[in-house]
Amino acid sequence: MTSDTSAAQYPPDRTALLIIDPYNDFLSEGGKLWPRGKEVAEGVGLLGHMRTMLDTARRRGFRVFIVPHHQTTPEDYVTWDHLSPAQQRIVQHQIFAAGSWGAEWHPDFRPREGEFVTLRHWASSGFANTDLDLLLKQHDIRNLLLIGMRANTCVDTTARFGQELGYHVTLVRDAIAAFSWEEMTATFDINAPLYAHAVLTTDEFVAVLDGGTGGGSGREGVREPGGNGGDPR
Repeated sequence: MTSDTSAAQYPPDRTALLIIDPYNDFLSEGGKLWPRGKEVAEGVGLLGHMRTMLDTARRRGFRVFIVPHHQTTPEDYVTWDHLSPAQQRIVQHQIFAAGSWGAEWHPDFRPREGEFVTLRHWASSGFANTDLDLLLKQHDIRNLLLIGMRANTCVDTTARFGQELGYHVTLVRDAIAAFSWEEMTATFDINAPLYAHAVLTTDEFVAVLDGGTGGGSGREGVREPGGNGGDPR
């Protein structure tokens, strides 16, 4: 899916890169969630493509937003009535524990002066109960580029919510990862075609900015399950 894309669609003063949950727990060796996401992350070249997208955003003058999950404490959720299964696991294992190395930014994605860190989301949407929509509107942003973790939870939900609020939404599929290839399929092949305005690889997106059409399936360079032992194809 690569419709509705051209260089004109991403003017620097109206485009923002959203980096979803770039915590060490997700993205770094030794992180609590890294073993679950490692196969897919390495298969799509996640970190390299995230770096390329961030560098591209900075060079082009796009606004950069880090959209982080709540940092967990042992007291969290104790009095809540309706914890989701994900929240139950987060509190049980103290994922993104406040004050821990796991809740620090991956060193390649630390914000620079003038870049934004939004209020932390408690579940999956970077918009729900945060200031993300307010900050985007105050900076006249209309076009959102999403990268980070995790495809079928925080990325998918934030993207859906953004589309509902009227933003043009682009998912950069090899700068996003998940805990399984099935989760990637559910996000990019089943869900995203119903709400996203564009789903591109990093190379396709850079080509769009350089004056190309962004053609192709958006699947090039992505390792998928089955066939050739999961080798790139």
